[in-house]
Amino acid sequence: MSLDHPSTPNDLSAFWMPFTANRQFKDTPRMLVAADGMYYTTADGRQVLDGTAGLWCCNAGHKRPRIVEAIKAQADEMDYAPAFQMGHPKAFELAARLRDMAPDGMEHVFFTNSGSESVETALKIAIAYQRAKGQGTRTRLIGRERGYHGVNFGGISVGGIVNNRRHFGALLAGVDHLPHTHLPENAYTRGQPEHGAHLADDLERIVALHGPETIAAVIVEPVAGSTGVLLPPKGYLQKLREITRKHGILLIFDEVITGFGRLGAAFGADFFGVQPDLMCTAKGLTNGTIPMGAVLTSSEVHDAFMHGPEHLIELFHGYTYSGNPIAAATGLATLETYREEGLFERAAEIAPYWEEGLHSLRGLPHVIDIRNLGLIGAVELQPIEGQPTARAFQAFLDCYEKGVMIRTTGDIIAMSPPLIIERSHIDQLFGTLADVLRKLA
Repeated sequence: MSLDHPSTPNDLSAFWMPFTANRQFKDTPRMLVAADGMYYTTADGRQVLDGTAGLWCCNAGHKRPRIVEAIKAQADEMDYAPAFQMGHPKAFELAARLRDMAPDGMEHVFFTNSGSESVETALKIAIAYQRAKGQGTRTRLIGRERGYHGVNFGGISVGGIVNNRRHFGALLAGVDHLPHTHLPENAYTRGQPEHGAHLADDLERIVALHGPETIAAVIVEPVAGSTGVLLPPKGYLQKLREITRKHGILLIFDEVITGFGRLGAAFGADFFGVQPDLMCTAKGLTNGTIPMGAVLTSSEVHDAFMHGPEHLIELFHGYTYSGNPIAAATGLATLETYREEGLFERAAEIAPYWEEGLHSLRGLPHVIDIRNLGLIGAVELQPIEGQPTARAFQAFLDCYEKGVMIRTTGDIIAMSPPLIIERSHIDQLFGTLADVLRKLA
């Protein structure tokens, strides 16, 4: 296959693309070759508005000078340092910066390379913590239906998206799931739904079924993003915190999406005013430019491991690239960009305009629900009978051709723009989507 742009390879067969309809893509490729600010440039020279912050990760937009320079400078100074029994300054500096911006009580940071690895790390820490506290029977993990916690075995076990689980066997034993929070009576809610806090009470049923002495942790996303933007009803997360604390169960927030300004606050824990025991992060930590994740923990969790002879390893877990120098330098530059430009505050300020634009799509053909919080939005479409996902995927293709990037999951259109988005970009995004929806079959 030959394409005109010199940046497009002639042979697309070798790369097995993730979460992609590979045959469809390789028949009609959608190649991005550059990015700047709010826009991607395609192989044929078109500008495409980024309505998804890449994959929920480029929160500060693209080609940010401070971040680009930090990557170049660190690569020139030191490319790699071993993470086991050795250190380098920037990893410690980044951990301290994260601690200082995190909710009170989050005092320690364990570095990973992705959201999936952050989830695996948090789950392992939770089980090991219970054992360190003399509660070795607490090995059970509780996730939630329609939850997304990455793609490693622990993450898909506690996750609840059917297609992510069904092809991979029995997964982890000793896992149970809370019900999701998507209730029909909350359709077209602006912000947090009024109804559904009682869904957290199902945790009491699970505790009674298995016994609290068997449960190590509950993991939830403050806002379930990848499944199609499912919002926590008012009071729901607070109830989960009360029940977990009552039974000695750790509460893990998967903040891979909600972290770093997506809701107009540093973290979902801040936005909702709920204090977890561990927080999983990634994506916006480095603005999507270098793979990196981090698990933040309370002192109580961390200190449970700090016993015995000081020369012994406390936690037998980690990655070759934990706290990688270039990733750490990128993280520092990213956090400084957020701070300098007040991007978290800016997201909160523009969120009402985002909400109005999103809900202006109500009443268009095939639209059956609209949901939003902060700079997250979802438009749910009526599926074509016998062809689930086809309608939303066609909307994705049509929007791309008209110069706007959206994301779809099932028949739900999900949007999560960079926090630098302007009103004119919001108008372009929702104006284009409206035109596409009007013409959809």
